[in-house]
Amino acid sequence: MHILALVAGIVLIYTVLLDAFQTIVLPRRASHRVRITSIFYALTWKPWVAASRLLRTPKKQESAFSFYGPLSLLLLLAVWAFGLVFSFAFFYYAIGTPFSDTVGLHPFRTAFYVSGTTLFTLGLGDVVPLATIARELIVVEAGLGLGFLAVVVGYLPVLYGAFSRREVSISLLDARAGSPPTAAEIMRRHAFPGGDAALTTLFIEWERWSAELLESHISYPLLCYFRSQHDNQSWISALTSVLDATALSIAVVKTDAARQAQLTFAMARHAVVDLSQIFIGRRPPGYGKPVESRLTQDRFETLRSQLAEAGLTVCTDPASLDRLAELRAMYESHVQALSDYLCMPLPPWVADRSFHDNWRTIARLRSETEAVASTQSHVLTHDEEHHAF
Repeated sequence: MHILALVAGIVLIYTVLLDAFQTIVLPRRASHRVRITSIFYALTWKPWVAASRLLRTPKKQESAFSFYGPLSLLLLLAVWAFGLVFSFAFFYYAIGTPFSDTVGLHPFRTAFYVSGTTLFTLGLGDVVPLATIARELIVVEAGLGLGFLAVVVGYLPVLYGAFSRREVSISLLDARAGSPPTAAEIMRRHAFPGGDAALTTLFIEWERWSAELLESHISYPLLCYFRSQHDNQSWISALTSVLDATALSIAVVKTDAARQAQLTFAMARHAVVDLSQIFIGRRPPGYGKPVESRLTQDRFETLRSQLAEAGLTVCTDPASLDRLAELRAMYESHVQALSDYLCMPLPPWVADRSFHDNWRTIARLRSETEAVASTQSHVLTHDEEHHAF
């Protein structure tokens, strides 16, 4: 029995420390298949989704989903802590539980109590070790408890710092792509003199954002569960809309931003593929094919007409849809799989004109101002010519 307890303690402490190291400290994707973190999220996410879908309204469902990310982080830390407590309890039990315990509990319960008070550095002193090896183990566990607390304290600011940086760009995208963001709005809102330069700048920013997303969310995959502040925003919808816009710039729209669009598309697709491999696997359903429900032939014609009405130069050759479909096949199956798994809806290609958008009000007011300014300028010019005559 004691030998089995010793083996169990060694296996458990190795598993917990390795999992915590790979999740918190190691700045790359964990390679081990059997991990506490993976098992924890596999056992908790789907039941949470099922329970959240029982709520009556989409707003309440989204609110329930938003609780999962932070709550799962706290629960995961608790799982690690209890794993360490149990592992040292097995060690104490394996050496015969050499403690002076006046309560008279079962030896394993005494070992568990000593392990818990030692790891969390309570130091009550009501149970006293009687053997040298027990005292040494207590010192080791107390030091491990302090180290665990220090790592956790340093871990939380890193997570929330990465989350905050991610959300800033998503919020900035609202005025440039609508809410929810769409590729059509990104292109339309940059259809002004000098718009190509502004679009290039936007693509440069999102190339870097995609690289930062890849690095932070590969190292800390639980950030993928963290939801945005607003229900109609998410990191998946933002990334997908940028991929859609760069695909349009490459295959359909004539723009000076096409070169940067290729770079941003490559980086954003890299992020999508690598993140989908964490949750879905290497080949998600529909791999290598565009998601036809997102952009039908009719919707493509509507998209093309809206871009032309905005003043953009749009390719009208029949092969433009094929070129776009080839680009879509490189990422849409991955974003669709992530969308289904994380319950974050994908944005449409063309925005629904029925929803309220403050940007349209701002643009209308600015257009009225420009019209009045143009009229006044014309009148002033006419008066100057009259006085000169």
